[in-house]
Amino acid sequence: MNHDPAEEARPEMRPEAQVIPLNTDAADRLAQEQSGFDDKVASVLRFLRRRLSGEYEVDEFGFDPELNEGVLLPALRPLYERWFRAEMIGLDHVPDTGPALIVGNHSGTLPIDGVMLQVGLHDHHPAHRNLRLLGADLVYQIPVLAHLARKSGHTLACQADASRLLAKDQLVGVFPEGFKGVGKPFSERYKLQRFGRGGFVATALRAQVPIIPCAIVGAEEIYPKIADLKPLARLLGLPYFPVTPTWPHLGLLGLLPLPSKWLIAFGEPIRTDEYDPAQAEDHMTVFNLTDQVRETIQNMLYDVLRRRGPAFFRA
Repeated sequence: MNHDPAEEARPEMRPEAQVIPLNTDAADRLAQEQSGFDDKVASVLRFLRRRLSGEYEVDEFGFDPELNEGVLLPALRPLYERWFRAEMIGLDHVPDTGPALIVGNHSGTLPIDGVMLQVGLHDHHPAHRNLRLLGADLVYQIPVLAHLARKSGHTLACQADASRLLAKDQLVGVFPEGFKGVGKPFSERYKLQRFGRGGFVATALRAQVPIIPCAIVGAEEIYPKIADLKPLARLLGLPYFPVTPTWPHLGLLGLLPLPSKWLIAFGEPIRTDEYDPAQAEDHMTVFNLTDQVRETIQNMLYDVLRRRGPAFFRA
């Protein structure tokens, strides 16, 4: 068979290397993702180094801003954003600076509403304010919970601590219903319980700070309390031992809150600087203001409930 060298010289007969175009956009995205990952790793390492060396600050109440910002709030954020799909209304009523007392309804069998309120104000308020919650004595009798509560900025629900925080221009949160509100049966949902003796009003009058009413809708449905095992509660030293559709017969799975839709609304501030601070000792003044705050929040709850609609069937 004859071999023609000219055939080999023809360009169309020679195999050519395949040229693969470089996708610069994909390469840039890959580089950015790698850089972002490296930055996150470096940030985590710096955080751990500071924690191990003690190079971080806490205030006199135990509040640890770095731990709160870097660990505690991120752990709660998926619950706020994805599980409860929470929204905030009336944030313009919460001041960007200076002291104020946020007073809200309390519910849910387990007091998740407080930390959701804290997440929302930090993430969605223009000034990203830290809410300093006042907690019940029981919170600080549980070792791990007490430590985490202090680290996240909470403190004991007493007038002394509240006054000290307000004097430092902090945003303070209080739930006057206490365990009466958080532990009420599902049949009484969104009906405010008694507001105690109005200690929060006396504190606000002395400090001359505004009271901001807050209505939280959604927490009532997360653990519908259908019964209370009171003998067991007394045995364990608890204010109540709830029975819900999922707890205790589903065990740990029963601790998963139901994914209700949340709306958190803030009302117009109620001014206290129009009063003389000495009126904090006048029982009638305190009673009337307490009743005004309670009535305001109750009306807000009705309005926000209508706005939300069904608890579980809204996108």
